[in-house]
Amino acid sequence: MIRKATANKSCKRHQRSNLWRNCTNFRTLKQIHALMVVNGFNSNSHALRELIYASAIALPSAIHYAHQLFAEISEPDIFMWNTLLRGSAQSSKPSVTMPLYAQMERHYVRPDCYTFQFVLKACTRLSWVNSGKVVHGKIVKHGFEWNKFTRNTLIYFHANCGEIRIARALFDDMAKRDVVASSAMTAGYARRGELSMARRLFDEMPEKDLVSWNVMITGYVKQGEMESARELFDMVPKRDVVTWNAMISGYVLRAEYQQAFELQREMRSAGEYPDEVTMLSLLSACAESGALDVGEKLHSSILDMDEGEMSIMLGNALIDMYAKCGSIEKSFQVFHGMKEKDVTSWNSILGGLAFHGDPEECINLFEKMRRTKFAPNEITFTGVLVACSHAGKVHAGRRYFNLMKNQYKILPNIRHLGCMVDMFGRAGLLEEAFEFIDTMEIKPNGIIWRTLLGACKIHGNVQLGRRANEALLKLDHDESGDYVLLSHIYALKGEWDGAEKVRKLMDDSGVKKEVGFSLIESENRAFLQFVLDSKRQIESRNRTIVDVKAKNVESVT
Repeated sequence: MIRKATANKSCKRHQRSNLWRNCTNFRTLKQIHALMVVNGFNSNSHALRELIYASAIALPSAIHYAHQLFAEISEPDIFMWNTLLRGSAQSSKPSVTMPLYAQMERHYVRPDCYTFQFVLKACTRLSWVNSGKVVHGKIVKHGFEWNKFTRNTLIYFHANCGEIRIARALFDDMAKRDVVASSAMTAGYARRGELSMARRLFDEMPEKDLVSWNVMITGYVKQGEMESARELFDMVPKRDVVTWNAMISGYVLRAEYQQAFELQREMRSAGEYPDEVTMLSLLSACAESGALDVGEKLHSSILDMDEGEMSIMLGNALIDMYAKCGSIEKSFQVFHGMKEKDVTSWNSILGGLAFHGDPEECINLFEKMRRTKFAPNEITFTGVLVACSHAGKVHAGRRYFNLMKNQYKILPNIRHLGCMVDMFGRAGLLEEAFEFIDTMEIKPNGIIWRTLLGACKIHGNVQLGRRANEALLKLDHDESGDYVLLSHIYALKGEWDGAEKVRKLMDDSGVKKEVGFSLIESENRAFLQFVLDSKRQIESRNRTIVDVKAKNVESVT
């Protein structure tokens, strides 16, 4: 017990002034730093603590600057070390936390109970199991296993990425009545897919906080059990934005877009305002369902929410949504209106232009991108090669393909190779397309052969079409469209015996024509209109073939 008391005694909280509250942006932070340098940077330890807290915690985007400041401090105390560890653990690069702790050990700075909580959180985020076990050993060595908060962090680490039996032993030993520990165990079981165990623990909890509810709902959503998730969602005493986001994202992942939109309306009616995560899920739903009107309303809400500013992620999502909904002009407006961009911003607009808009403009914009600080990646070149294919620019396509390999050192993937085959096929260079396939280092998949088969149909090449079809049949996919394409090639060339043989082969192989459908919108709701390939439709199709054949015979005679 003396050991426990000593450990907890070292966990005193440090008082903070309001200096960190004044650091509302990076510019102010640098001004305060400059003022401290003028007055003697290392002369006031209390002000140093405030500066490190402001740069590492209050301004998460300034964590790199916090590390630079920390390096200038001659004798940082435990509060400064812990603050930088905490900021690093919750930053976009938590991997710097462990080296920072190792540096702390080399300086013989004795850790307190907060130290290991931050290091363990970094290990959990990175799924660094071995490093987490080493930290567990150090916690025992320093006598902090008795500390409630450290123990709960240990439970969370082992439950989520360590050993569940260790987490359970820690939980059963002293934490069963702790709601945080119960939530950690529930989250661990849910993340591992053991929903029955998670639900049993959840139901046994004497007190359930909102985190516990959100953990269980998220667990069901990730496993695709939306009915169970909705049952708990309706039972939550008080929801927060995380609760709503879990359900909305679940519906989007299951392509139940109308339910996602309806839930968003319920969310607003309940007085809960969406955050960036909500908007990203809903914009994805608009992009996939083609709900342009909903997307435009979300765009207005984002501008109101952020007072005209928006994050890079939201800007990229808007570009993608407008492009997929066919509004390339608005994609351009969002792109040009973004004050900050990343390579994904460029990829989004290039992809939108290539697939849904103007391939010529896509190629021009790519040349502009090459003059910026953003280096194109494999996704960029996919969009550019698609644009070259759609625009019929074979020479440019070859040049960009070689540029990707030789200058940017990007290995072509199956998408790039498929774009090249499609480009040759559209241009009628079927022989070159087959030669390209023969030299591919990656085995061609069904999509590539099917692309080539479609090109053979367009250009009426029966011989090469037969070869592409044979390659497809060897893949054992038995897609009805493959048979239909080859049959059409024969029919277009007037080789009716060949067309009938393909149809017979299709029937003998037991391949059924897939149900066709189209998406229509009525009263702001999307519906799937199915077009069944019924017996009457098949008979009508066969009669058409006979009529065309008879007309060809008459024209010859």
